[in-house]
Amino acid sequence: MKGRIISQEFNKKVWVQDNKGTEYVCNIDRDRDVKSKEDLSEHEQKSCMNLNTVLGDSW
Repeated sequence: MKGRIISQEFNKKVWVQDNKGTEYVCNIDRDRDVKSKEDLSEHEQKSCMNLNTVLGDSW
């Protein structure tokens, strides 16, 4: 059961870059092909987390 819930939540995430090349992980409202952060709605962009903040610049 826990694995199924975790899998469902993981599938709501996308890894994208903005136009400067900064990488983010974001929650999306529906399953679709997203190429960049700019392809996301304003609401979805607010859910994004800068991966350099979490993992550091050298990852």
